[in-house]
Amino acid sequence: MKLPRICFALAALPLALSMQAKADNVSDKVSADLPKLMALYKDLHAHPELSGFEVNTAAKLAKRAKALGFDVTEKVGGTGVVAVLKNGPGPVVMIRADMDGLPVIEQTGLPFASKERATTEDGIESGVMHACGHDTHMTSWVGTAQALTSMKDEWSGTLVMILQPAEERGKGARDMLADGLYERFPKPDYALAFHDSAGLPAGTIGYTPEFALANVDSVDVIVKGAGGHGAYPHTTKDPIVLASRIVTSLQTLVSRELDPQDAAVVTVGSFHAGAKHNIISDQATLLLTVRSYSDETRQALLDGIARIAKGEAIAAGMPETLMPEVNIKDEYTPATYNTPEFTHKMAELFTQRFGEKRVVETPAVMGGEDFSRFYRADKQIESLIFWVGGVKQDDWNKAKEEGTSLPSLHSPYWAPKADAVITTATEALTTAALHILQKQ
Repeated sequence: MKLPRICFALAALPLALSMQAKADNVSDKVSADLPKLMALYKDLHAHPELSGFEVNTAAKLAKRAKALGFDVTEKVGGTGVVAVLKNGPGPVVMIRADMDGLPVIEQTGLPFASKERATTEDGIESGVMHACGHDTHMTSWVGTAQALTSMKDEWSGTLVMILQPAEERGKGARDMLADGLYERFPKPDYALAFHDSAGLPAGTIGYTPEFALANVDSVDVIVKGAGGHGAYPHTTKDPIVLASRIVTSLQTLVSRELDPQDAAVVTVGSFHAGAKHNIISDQATLLLTVRSYSDETRQALLDGIARIAKGEAIAAGMPETLMPEVNIKDEYTPATYNTPEFTHKMAELFTQRFGEKRVVETPAVMGGEDFSRFYRADKQIESLIFWVGGVKQDDWNKAKEEGTSLPSLHSPYWAPKADAVITTATEALTTAALHILQKQ
């Protein structure tokens, strides 16, 4: 009975040795490229551009992809870049990085900190910073492209590498798809991306099967009233009192209308009304962020917001002409779904590559990522976005020991350990692509 097992072990040995040799080759390649990749990272970090305005960033990286032999198309869905490399028969693998920075004034103290300033589409002038780590995403994108082009004899298939604009506004992926991403270019069989994490030690990979990130909706509720003198409230219809009732009632959507195991968030992030102590205004405005996972829960929350706003207005005696307006913003980010079987396979691959201590399953979060749209546009695609930790180990240990908080993504103080993020992400993306595109 032992003979077949011995034969199997002997047969598997060349494959295992081949995989180890390939892993070593990837590590050597990334290590050799790292000094230039870090120079690129510092350049990208120092010169961020806001969502939809990633003109210089896109041109800079498109030039690098062309030099590597990719067929490059620019201005896809705005400032998006699509780089295609056909290398024989086989699957189509798409690797995506996002490019946009945020209207945040950087306070990291880094010698290459951003000093850029820009005006948002809302007319707000601000500093600009890669406070979400998209600079590490783009640098790893370049590192992966370099590694895979240098190893073309080891894989067969088509590589589609995209640089996406406006992720922070939830519209870049939608715009690229609307501009023919899946019609003008090879449609992927597999889609891969990563995001740096402010909640994991540097170099740790986190993965989440099924729902990983949430639906994100922004909702404006315009509460109308009849203004007047603060001394004579009986002559008015006070929108501040009505809006306060709406805020309170909205809390029951999650606490009393959803299954307690169905995660959701309804947060009123802004309440604005009035201009003076003794004047009852004629309008109040509520700005909401709404988070969920399933489409059904999302719709229940949005319907519930409209129902509560109108119901409270009726209870307050508002006439039909003064019913609240509920406006759901168009820049909606759908929940991100990692296809389970593919996610587990990649997790096993990463564990073989990096070891068990550096690959962990992480819970779903209520943040949003419009990478979700690439899978939703064709659910035959196998899709995975994973986390790569960026917290310096000493900072992580200190925070755990002292119970202190660490800077989060979007913080002006967020400065990931970039070399660990870039090395880990580049090796992971390259390893995944080589596995999927391995020659038969």
